[in-house]
Amino acid sequence: MTSKNIEPQWKLWLDRLLVIDVFLVLGGAVWFAVAVIADGQGFTAPMQQFQRLWDPLFTPAIGLLMAAALINGLWSWWQRRMQQAAQKNDS
Repeated sequence: MTSKNIEPQWKLWLDRLLVIDVFLVLGGAVWFAVAVIADGQGFTAPMQQFQRLWDPLFTPAIGLLMAAALINGLWSWWQRRMQQAAQKNDS
């Protein structure tokens, strides 16, 4: 039994990477919120650690997430356009 839409192995790994990336960005957002609250209470260690990790970890993760969203949107648009063109040619 074969499926019509079998995805290549690289796409499966890319999807897994992007799911991990989403959770990393969400975890960073929660960490930032906790760090802001802790900083308001006088505990500066969480904010300092967040600031140390901002450039090497969170900035690329957010950039990857935004790039993936843009590429996915463009790819979907292109596929719809090609599908509409194919339907016009069939009729």
